[in-house]
Amino acid sequence: MKRNWKSGTKNFVFNFLSLQKIKNNLPSKFRIGFFVITIFLFLACQKEDIKIIGPFSNVSSERNMIVFISDLHLGADLAYAEINQNLKPLEHFLDQISQSPNVRGIVIAGDFLDEWFIPANIDTYNGKNQNDFVKRVAIANKGVIDAFNRIIKAGKITVTYVPGNHDLTVTEANVASILPGIIQARDKQQGLGTYAPGDIPKLAVEHGHRYNFFCAPDPYSNQTIAPGTITPPGYFFTRIAALHVAQNYHPATYTFPVTTPNPLGDASQSLLYVYSKVWEGALKSFPLTNKLDEKIIVTNVDGFTGNFSVNDMLPFQTSAGGVLNVNLYKGIQDNWELRERNNGVAMLIPTSRAIANSAIASETDDQAINQYFTNPASNKRLVIFGHSHDPKITPTLNHDGQKSIYANTGTWIDSNPNRKTMTFVVVTLQNTDVSAQTVVKLYNFENEIVTEMAKDSLRL
Repeated sequence: MKRNWKSGTKNFVFNFLSLQKIKNNLPSKFRIGFFVITIFLFLACQKEDIKIIGPFSNVSSERNMIVFISDLHLGADLAYAEINQNLKPLEHFLDQISQSPNVRGIVIAGDFLDEWFIPANIDTYNGKNQNDFVKRVAIANKGVIDAFNRIIKAGKITVTYVPGNHDLTVTEANVASILPGIIQARDKQQGLGTYAPGDIPKLAVEHGHRYNFFCAPDPYSNQTIAPGTITPPGYFFTRIAALHVAQNYHPATYTFPVTTPNPLGDASQSLLYVYSKVWEGALKSFPLTNKLDEKIIVTNVDGFTGNFSVNDMLPFQTSAGGVLNVNLYKGIQDNWELRERNNGVAMLIPTSRAIANSAIASETDDQAINQYFTNPASNKRLVIFGHSHDPKITPTLNHDGQKSIYANTGTWIDSNPNRKTMTFVVVTLQNTDVSAQTVVKLYNFENEIVTEMAKDSLRL
């Protein structure tokens, strides 16, 4: 299904102007009757426009639809934010939802406000604090924030926010400061949350970063350098990647130092070697014009106060085959299980798998299924994640052989290489009829044309 939201209104305006020309050529005694006919046509067109809401309408008066979006990545400066061109369509998208008589809620599944995708050489808070940063995000993305606030204030549709990794340390109070009345589905641990409404007990929504070695909160590493920090290594990689983009994707002008396995090392050394190779592979895809030892990464966030270099992230050896060491995140390869337990991971992921698969988008999907459907302690049968920017609907069976559905909301950033952007999921909840199904649909909104990408259903 494809539908242009603007076409009905544009066609009406064209037809109305044409009718006006006809009226002006009529004798005066016929003009009043013509005026009545024109008003009738106007009302008919208006009524038709309301009907073309498409994905946000179920042709009833019941509010039984929930819209899921994620990975908006709203930045404080549009010069480098990942979303800029898509802001106006996002605003129009939200305005369409606000008109729906059937939507009961919007859920933002993480990476809403972006503290990560900021070029490494920029002071994130401009010498101020997080509250000021969040207010700058609201100003830079005023149309979108205003659209959310209109929905919240109208009181007909709830707006719920679940934290992601790019807004990991953004506090509840600072989110509420720009979106008063928003519901925040947060765990006791900062930077994590799951939306699981009481009236839909078999639904769970989270961002998905809880299961990622580079993106899950880390309250164990770097505590002597940045007391109280929970920032994982993915933050530093993203700052480097953002600078690579700001430098116009300049090719590498340096070679990485060679690391080799330590033949006399233990399991910890083997894991640190794998960690070094993941870093090396990621950084080769996002090289900088700067040297590896330049202190170009400006922090002043989450307990960090100094400037750091790329070399500070990379494990190193003083001799080939020697002991591997690292400056930042020393011992991170040994505390993954502690992080998992602290972060509420139900099905523990082996450290070797967590490190090796940390840059693979499909690992997010695999963990959604593993944590909720394979897990015998879970009763969830509909799970929705963001994080990977890979929109999809995947039907599967849970541990009891019952049909279950995993959906990923995708993203709204301007460019999502090899994948669609401006994607969202709509869930229409089943009614009391014993044969009714909960319907899950994935849509794309590019060019402000709605395209259904996938759909499935199940009886919850």
